[in-house]
Amino acid sequence: MFNIPGGTQESIKILPFSIWKKGEFSGIMGVIVLPLEEAGKSIHTEVIMAYTIYKPTSAVRGVLFDMDGVILDTEKLYTRFWLEGAHALGFPMTREQAIGLRGMNLGEAARMIGTYFGSPDDYQPIKNKRIELMDAYIAQHGVEPKAGIREILEYLKENHIPRAVCTASPIERVKRYLIPLGLFDDFDAICTAYDVAQGKPEPDIYLYGAKVLGKAPASCIAIEDSAAGIQSAAAAGCMATLVPDQDLPDPATLGRVTILADSLLDVIEVIKGCNS
Repeated sequence: MFNIPGGTQESIKILPFSIWKKGEFSGIMGVIVLPLEEAGKSIHTEVIMAYTIYKPTSAVRGVLFDMDGVILDTEKLYTRFWLEGAHALGFPMTREQAIGLRGMNLGEAARMIGTYFGSPDDYQPIKNKRIELMDAYIAQHGVEPKAGIREILEYLKENHIPRAVCTASPIERVKRYLIPLGLFDDFDAICTAYDVAQGKPEPDIYLYGAKVLGKAPASCIAIEDSAAGIQSAAAAGCMATLVPDQDLPDPATLGRVTILADSLLDVIEVIKGCNS
């Protein structure tokens, strides 16, 4: 049952329905809606949680998590301090350009900066300034976990589904962010871009994450918030799962997505369905 403001209760209803069809497979959206009555005049529905499955799925045997924007609510900080770092050095970076750097390995990010401002050599000084400003902010304010991360980790532990972090961040930063939040020990493995030959958007880190967990990539859900991360997860053969953070996916990214979810709580529902 769901508590409605005002003291009344209604049953939550789960309504799966086909939203599109491609080849032999129909995309399925599962929406939990709550019937509400407005002043006795009309009935409308409020979406409580929703997800869309675009491609066939299998039983989930492992879950691979990106860190920034999935485990931690830090992507907004990266966007802010990419902007402030670039502006401090005289580069007119836009918010869209800052968001475009999400999840990229060093080479890809430098190439992108080159398309923005004329030279990939501009990347390192901007990055250094971004790190300086962002580290100072986090030292004072800390970082926050994403909504639903504790719930999904608890669910996975209770159901004996192994989980790994797959991040572009170095292990020192992973520890610095996750240990104070009590999240570090909730993962069976920590995989970083420094463990593999090529970072995102190449598939190496998700192939490595699945290998460390002892699972086939096709049996692993890989949760991402960025285009580069989704490209990496899809290329690895994982069930690429997008939980948007700062923007919606472009058509190319959406074409790689297996599962699109509004939140990590929705991903729990997806896993339940895959394993039922």
